[in-house]
Amino acid sequence: MTSDSALEVYKEMVLLYLEEGRRQVNSRCADLEPWQIIGATLITTLGAVWIKGFLFQQESLTSRIKKQCFRLIRKIPFVGASIQSQLNKALDDMSASLCTLKNGMSYAKQLPSKGLSQSQVLDKIREYETLNEVQWEKGCVSGAVYWGDETLTKLLVKVYGDFAWSNPLHPDIFPGVRKMEAEVVRMSCTLFHGGPNSCGTVTSGGTESILMACKAYRDMAYERGVKYPEILAPVSVHAAFNKAAHYFGMKLVHIPLDKKTMKVDVKAMKRAIGKNTAMLVCSAPQFPHGIMDPIEEVAKLAVRYNLPLHVDACLGGFLIVFMAKAGYSLAPFDFRVKGVTSISADTHKYGYAPKGSSVILYSDKKYRHYQYFVAPDWQGGIYASPSIAGSRPGGIIAACWATMMHMGENGYIDATKKIISTARKIKTEIRKIKGVFVFGDPEVSVVAIGSDVFDIFRLSNALTSKGWNLNTLQYPSSIHICCTVLHTQPGVADQFIRDVKEQVAIIMKNPKEKTTGMGAIYGMAQSIPDRSMVTEISRGFLDCLYSTEVSKTNTSHMNGNGKAH
Repeated sequence: MTSDSALEVYKEMVLLYLEEGRRQVNSRCADLEPWQIIGATLITTLGAVWIKGFLFQQESLTSRIKKQCFRLIRKIPFVGASIQSQLNKALDDMSASLCTLKNGMSYAKQLPSKGLSQSQVLDKIREYETLNEVQWEKGCVSGAVYWGDETLTKLLVKVYGDFAWSNPLHPDIFPGVRKMEAEVVRMSCTLFHGGPNSCGTVTSGGTESILMACKAYRDMAYERGVKYPEILAPVSVHAAFNKAAHYFGMKLVHIPLDKKTMKVDVKAMKRAIGKNTAMLVCSAPQFPHGIMDPIEEVAKLAVRYNLPLHVDACLGGFLIVFMAKAGYSLAPFDFRVKGVTSISADTHKYGYAPKGSSVILYSDKKYRHYQYFVAPDWQGGIYASPSIAGSRPGGIIAACWATMMHMGENGYIDATKKIISTARKIKTEIRKIKGVFVFGDPEVSVVAIGSDVFDIFRLSNALTSKGWNLNTLQYPSSIHICCTVLHTQPGVADQFIRDVKEQVAIIMKNPKEKTTGMGAIYGMAQSIPDRSMVTEISRGFLDCLYSTEVSKTNTSHMNGNGKAH
């Protein structure tokens, strides 16, 4: 039989099957009236649309079923009352730790009938300063304050004062601030090896920088017909990407890590790429464990699938750009890597600028255009803004510019040498301590500590009692120290290593002992299957930050750790 005759036989068989199908449908519908057929078709169509909408949402079906089950469980009278009682107790304890005042202090709840003199205001300020019990100046805090140099502080206060009333929303009125912002962006592009078309904007911090990149790539995805844009990012990526997905109607797809290196699993990321992928993300380094993701490998995926790749260097961006000149090699991470289209880096961390400044950089202006917002038909005139904020503090931009000019390349390289050598000393010495281990091989400023022998939160509690204020992490349970210039002060790193050794030795005498205090709360939070309860407690924490009710608890009982974990 020839191929043509075989094709003819195949066509005849298909037609026979179609004819038989038509006959079966007609015979079953012979006794139905037209309105019944139309009605059944309509109901079936609506049902199919509903099922599709129910099954295919940004939040997975499994997650939604779990939430609904927990909601039903909490409606059981005895169970719900018990859970609410425990939640209320946790919130009361939180309020007691956050909202305490020293004897004689009270909250101002209305404007003074007569304005205070400048000296009276300064007296009040000094009173508020006494509430601070954490000695960050001595290098006892992980991250948070990245330098605090007195000479630099005086310069920043002077510069901010000179530009306190300026606003880059009005570049015609404040051309000096416009010039400074443009120069901050250009200097940053140069540091990250951007080409002549590289560009960016100054933002209020790392979160806004990340939001802007996600917004830009979401709009790019919309333009090519993607209805449900997805962000593919390591599970270790900063929570600002969760916020971006929530704000911009995107879906964050978390990619697992290699359990040994704590770097993102590139093969898993490749498998996750699909028609809805709007962007890929890597960290340089990531916050929890200080690990540099394999940016070159992920960039190859970005090029292959024609996707933008964002490198989040918010934490260590202004360290890693100077590490080579400071004598520490790193794998390429910036615009030299083909496929990297944007980078976020915080000038208010290792750039040593005042809080409230960061940069979002792009390899080409075409990406930045998607970041902008323009309202061409507003009655107040054509409105255009580069980032989320309309009015922005020109004083912060001026102070950021002043910091970068004052530090210079030599100042940054010197600070980088001190910080990296200190972090690597801590990493090396912690690895020698029996009972604990260091996650992966951190190359920058963060050293994360875990234990397979005891609950690591016991060590966190013990170090807190010694005056240290570290970051507490989850999934897996761990703690980390983020080294800053303050930790390079003589004796600080040595004292930290000694305290870790001593406290681990004490814990190892009874490694199975239960964790108490704040450590127990962190451990318990991970074990709660109903994550809405953790969300509820976190919202309570945020409420406490705005509370003006005086707690009866004495401030001497505070542990000094006011971070939300």
